[in-house]
Amino acid sequence: MKTTTRVCIIGGGVVGCSVAYHLTKLGWSDVMLLERSELTSGSTWHAAGGFHTLNGDTNMAALQGYTIRLYRELEALTGMSCGLHHVGGVTLADTPERLDMLKAERAKHRYMGMDTEIIGPDEIKKLSPITNVDGVLGGLYDPLDGHLDPSGTTHAYARAAKMGGAEIVLHTKVIATTPRADGTWNVVTDKGTIHAEHLVNAAGLWAREVAAMAGCYLPLHPMEHQYIVTDEVPEIMAMLDAGGEHPHVMDPSGESYLRQEGRGLCIGFYEQKCRPWAVNGTSWDFGHELLADDFDKIEESIAFAYKRFPVLERAGVKSVIHGPFTFAPDGNPLVGPVPGLRNYWSACGVMAGFSQGGGVGLMLAQWMIAGEAERDVSAMDVARFGRWIGPGYTLPKVIENYQTRFSVVYPNQELPAARPHRTTPMYDTFDAMGAVWGAQYGLEVVNYFAQPGEVRYETPSFRRSNAWEATAREVMGVRQAVGINELQNFGKYAVTGRDARAWLDRIMAGRIPAPGRLSLTPMLSEKGKIIGDFTVSCLSDTEFQLTASYGAQDMHMRWFDTHLAGDVQVVNVSDRRTGFQIAGPRARDLLAAVTSADVSAEAFRFMDVKRMVVGLSDAIVQRVSYTGDLGFEIFVDALEQRALWQALWDKGQAFGITAFGMRAMMSLRLDRFFGSWMREFSPDYTAAETGLDRFIQFKKNTDFIGRSLAEAERASPPARKLAHFVVDAADADVVAYEPIWLDGAVVGFCTSGGYSHWTGQSVATGFLPADRITEGLEVEIEILGEMRKARVVTAPLWDDPRMRA
Repeated sequence: MKTTTRVCIIGGGVVGCSVAYHLTKLGWSDVMLLERSELTSGSTWHAAGGFHTLNGDTNMAALQGYTIRLYRELEALTGMSCGLHHVGGVTLADTPERLDMLKAERAKHRYMGMDTEIIGPDEIKKLSPITNVDGVLGGLYDPLDGHLDPSGTTHAYARAAKMGGAEIVLHTKVIATTPRADGTWNVVTDKGTIHAEHLVNAAGLWAREVAAMAGCYLPLHPMEHQYIVTDEVPEIMAMLDAGGEHPHVMDPSGESYLRQEGRGLCIGFYEQKCRPWAVNGTSWDFGHELLADDFDKIEESIAFAYKRFPVLERAGVKSVIHGPFTFAPDGNPLVGPVPGLRNYWSACGVMAGFSQGGGVGLMLAQWMIAGEAERDVSAMDVARFGRWIGPGYTLPKVIENYQTRFSVVYPNQELPAARPHRTTPMYDTFDAMGAVWGAQYGLEVVNYFAQPGEVRYETPSFRRSNAWEATAREVMGVRQAVGINELQNFGKYAVTGRDARAWLDRIMAGRIPAPGRLSLTPMLSEKGKIIGDFTVSCLSDTEFQLTASYGAQDMHMRWFDTHLAGDVQVVNVSDRRTGFQIAGPRARDLLAAVTSADVSAEAFRFMDVKRMVVGLSDAIVQRVSYTGDLGFEIFVDALEQRALWQALWDKGQAFGITAFGMRAMMSLRLDRFFGSWMREFSPDYTAAETGLDRFIQFKKNTDFIGRSLAEAERASPPARKLAHFVVDAADADVVAYEPIWLDGAVVGFCTSGGYSHWTGQSVATGFLPADRITEGLEVEIEILGEMRKARVVTAPLWDDPRMRA
C-alpha cells in the first residue's frame, strides 16, 4: 500500500467507486480508495438496484439520466456486465393532484430532452397487466427506467477506476483523519498512515463517524428499508416466455415500487411506520448483515399492494431484504467541499445510488479538478445546510422525508417536522398577528398574515391557493400606503480591513461603491457562472456590508474563505444584524417619524446608505427596495429588533401600515421583473444570459473572477436571454421550468412566475432565443399540461417614479 496519494476516497460502495472512476476519467490517476471490508459493504450490496430519472430538481433529474446512460459505457469499457434491464417504468396517479404533479414533471422533461409521456389507464394496463387500474387517472411513462445488478455495477466502476490508474485497497479501516497546516490530510489506518492532498468521505452508513474524525457534522441518518422478493409468478413467466419483461411500477398512493425479479416480483415500501436505524452511530462491526424481518411496520402497505397488484396475494415470499440506507433531511445527496475544511470533500447521503451515483461521481470529480461542476449542483451541495444543523434537527427531517418520498410535492408546500426550530425575536409577535409560517434555511419566515376568522394554513396546491386574498390584501397595503417586512431572511456579511475594497473588486464583478453608497453586483465563478447576486454597501473606506440570499450563507462563506487575501476580514452577521424593510408611497414619511436625521429625497438619494438613529437604535439604513416602491432597509443589532419594530409599528399606524410576508413580496417583485436567487439567477446561468451584465463594471482595471468569460459574452452575446411574459392563465400560474413553445416547438423554459395582484395579470420570466425577443411576441407556455397563450413584454408592468426620486 502506498503512503502518499493525490486523492484518498474512504468507502467502497457504488458512490466511492464512481468518484474514483470519474476522477481517473478526467485525468487524475493518483487516486486511492480505502474500504474497511469488501466492495459493496454497507448499503450497496442489499440495494434493490432500481434506477429512474424522476426527480423534482431538474439538475438532479439530468444527472440521473447521465447515470443511467453511463452503464452501457461502463460495460463496454470494462467488459463486465452491470446486469442492465431497461424495462421502462410508469408512475401511477390516482388523484387529480398526483396527475397535476406528473404533468408538471412531464413538462420539465420536454426541454430537458427526456422522452417521457403521460399515459392513460388503458395504456398502463397494456404495459403492466398485473396492475389493477381501478381509480387510476393516468401515469408518467419513462422508457429509461430499469434495474441492474448492484454488485456487478459497483465492481465495474472499480475496474474502470483501476484501468485509469486508481488503487483500491480492501480490508483497511480508517482510524483517524488529521489535517496538516498546508491543507492536506493524514489518513490513519490500521495498516499505516497515508498522506493525501484531497480527502473524499464516501463512507455511506459510516459517513457520520468518518466526518466526526475531522471534527465536522454531516446531516444524514440511516433508515430501515424493506423489500420483498416473491417466488415465481405465472403472469411474469408468461411475459418472459413471450420475450418480454415487466416494467417498473411506482404507486405513490401505496408508497411502493414494484419490478420484475427473475421469474417473480420485487416490491419495496416507504411506509409511514418507518424506523430510523443506528440513532447513536453505526457500529464498525456492521457490514454484510441484514436486519430482522419486520412485517408489522409494512402491514398496511402490503394490504394496499394486494389491491393494486392482486397477483402478490397469491405469490409466495422467496426472500425479505431489510437493511439500512442513509438519507439527508431533504433526500438529496451531500456532495462537494465541506465548509470550514480545506480539501475535504463529501460524497454522502446518496440514497438512490444506482440512479444518482454516476452523476454524483462526475460532478464531484469536475468540482475537484476544475474548481466547479458543469451544471448547478446546489440541490446536492453539502453547504446547503448551515452550520446550525445538528442531529436533533436531522433525525425528524429524515423521518419526514422517508414518509413523504412518494407524496405529491407542491410548489407552495411547507413541511412541518422539526419546526419551529430557528426563530427571530419577532416570532411571538408575528404569530399573535396571525402569521402563516414558512421555513428557509431552518428559519421561520412569514409567508402571509391571516386575519381573524381566516384559516392559518396554506393549502398545498399546483393552482392558486387559499393564500390568494391575504396576498392581494398585503400587496395593496404596500402599494397604496406603506408595508413592513422582516429583513432577517437575507444573508449579511461584514467585510472590513485595509484591503477590503481591493478584495471586493476582485470577488465581485460589479462596481464597488463610494462611502455612503450601495451597488448591485453579480459574483461570478471562474467560468463566468452566477454564484451570487449581491448588494454591496460601503459604510467607510474600510467597512462594507454585503447582502444576498439567506439560504446561500455557507456556500458564499466557503467561496469567501477560499479566496481571502490581504488585510481583509469577512464575518457572517446574518443572525446578528437584522431589521425591517419599509416600502410604499408613505415609507419616507414613516422613516422621518422615527428618526431626527434628514431623510428627504435630496438628503437621502436612491442607493444611498447611512448610519442614523432610528427609534432607540443605531441603525444602518439604505434606500432600496425589492418591492419596486420607494423603500428603505433598516438594519440593527438582533437584540434591538423588537424595539425597532415597536417604533415603526406605532408610528406607522398614522400612515396605514401593513405587515406583509414573502407571498406578497414575490408578487410585488413581478411588476418590475426583479429576478430571484435560484430562479432567474443561479450557477446554471451567466450574467449576460440573465441581464445581470448591466451591473458588471467592465471599466474597472481589476481582473475580477469570471472576467474573461464575461468579456467574451460581451463581444459575442449568448444565444438565449431572459424574457418576460404576460400569460393568459386560468387558475394556475407559472412556477418554474414550464416549457415555452414557439412555432410548434419547445424553444425555452420558465424560471419563475406568479400573479401580479397590483396589475391583475399572470406574469412569467423565462429563457428564449435572444434573436426572437421582441415586444408582443406571442408564445405558448405549458402549465399543468395545458397550452396557455403568452406574450413578451419588454417594459416593466408598473413603475413608481418615487422609487428613485
